[in-house]
Amino acid sequence: MDSTKPSSRSDGDPRYAGVVDERKRKRMISNRDSARRSRMKKQQHVDGLTTQITQLQSENNLIADQINAVANMYVGLESENNVLRAQLAELTDRLRSLNSVLQIVEEVSGLAMDIPEIPDALLEPWQLPCPMQTSASMFQC
Repeated sequence: MDSTKPSSRSDGDPRYAGVVDERKRKRMISNRDSARRSRMKKQQHVDGLTTQITQLQSENNLIADQINAVANMYVGLESENNVLRAQLAELTDRLRSLNSVLQIVEEVSGLAMDIPEIPDALLEPWQLPCPMQTSASMFQC
């Protein structure tokens, strides 16, 4: 072999080994920094998701509370409505009975009495354009 040719880099050359070691060291430091940044970014993402979960659970609880409040209001209104329907049925029966008595009195006495017919709107108040207001202000005409 010709000794005048420049020698190629080899593992035996201490200068080359020092350069390779320095490159490996820099690469390791760079990889560590990159891994640290990646872990920090992942932790921030997890923290953001945890915050979002907490917020959504709070919103969910608020909505569930609102649903329960409306359901309770509905039960109360339904109960009140049933009472009103029962009262309507009782008063309608009384009115019919009174009208029957008036018709009998009219026939027996021979006097003409003004006996009004029971209007359909009284028997079916839900068909009125604007029924009497209930205790709940949310059902206004």
